[in-house]
Amino acid sequence: MSEHPFIHVAEPLLAGNELKYVTDCVESNWISSLGKYVQDFEQQFAAYCGARYGIATANGTVAIHLLAATLNLGPGDEVIMPSLTFVATANGIHYTGATPVFVDSETETWNIDPETVAAAITPRTKAIFAVHLYGHPADMDPLRDIAEEHGLLLFEDAAEAHGACYKGKRTGGLSDAAIFSFYGNKIITTGEGGIIVTDNEEWAKRAFFLENQGRYNDNPYWHPELAYNYRMTNIQAAIGLAQFEQIDELIAIRRRNADHYRQRLSGIKGLTLPPEAPWATNVYWMYSVLIEDDFGLSRDEVRTQLRQANIDSRPFFYPVHTLPMYNTGQSLPVAESLSAKGLNLPSGATLTPEQIDYVCDTLTNLTNKR
Repeated sequence: MSEHPFIHVAEPLLAGNELKYVTDCVESNWISSLGKYVQDFEQQFAAYCGARYGIATANGTVAIHLLAATLNLGPGDEVIMPSLTFVATANGIHYTGATPVFVDSETETWNIDPETVAAAITPRTKAIFAVHLYGHPADMDPLRDIAEEHGLLLFEDAAEAHGACYKGKRTGGLSDAAIFSFYGNKIITTGEGGIIVTDNEEWAKRAFFLENQGRYNDNPYWHPELAYNYRMTNIQAAIGLAQFEQIDELIAIRRRNADHYRQRLSGIKGLTLPPEAPWATNVYWMYSVLIEDDFGLSRDEVRTQLRQANIDSRPFFYPVHTLPMYNTGQSLPVAESLSAKGLNLPSGATLTPEQIDYVCDTLTNLTNKR
């Protein structure tokens, strides 16, 4: 085992007003879901995305479930999504009884392939759920065309893509509604947390009603429907607002880190670097590479070698259609290939140039040992 200090795959950078705002929550006794920071965070983050409304939630997974419940998705309804995504994308839909329908990814962007979406539509299809994987936006115009042609809703899972841009427009404002996650490793964090953003006032009101135990503020103990407690706390939102104040710099750090990686790793045989389409601004939530066959070591062997050098990493997600509870028997070759080859290198905002050099030196030395 290396004596080099351990490098985590992602750590939050809490370098702004986080402590100040949390202290204000504690000193004022506003620590639960009531308090000024929740509304401020909702409004400011939604506006950043180009949306009118934000509904903050306890985490990103319940944001997906809340969105699905808001739109009355249920048994017999189908939602098309990429198989190469975190399992929460499917789980949040499935909680309502609706069926996730999995399609393949593009080789160019690693995101949902519009051609496979069109082929998956049935009379039961209600929505298309695009995922902006690892910080790169999906190609939304073809998806919008398909949705409009078939009368479908279009959603974004932007959990990993705060501030990423598609043709100059930020994620979250590219569809009928979008969700984000603010887990501790995301570009901005609330520890745990999520949000729905949308321009639809009726949906926003309905989502707030459902996440708030099915009650209205003017009659707080009358509950006409079964609902949920999916609210974000004021303390979470205080951290989120302080993080949001730094979002441009936090994105810039990840893009600088990605440029540093690119300069050091380009040209290494068998190593495919992450994409950035001409129409995209990738925020590189994770610096994601593919370990190709001619690298000389498998992806898992590379992970083992990095771990022995005290470098953390993560494999790509398993395609959801291969997980036991969703196993459909499908063959989705692009998603399966990306999953088998994909590796996320240390990517957090606390990384130093020296740490990136150490990661790159370690990978380069692996190629010299082949």
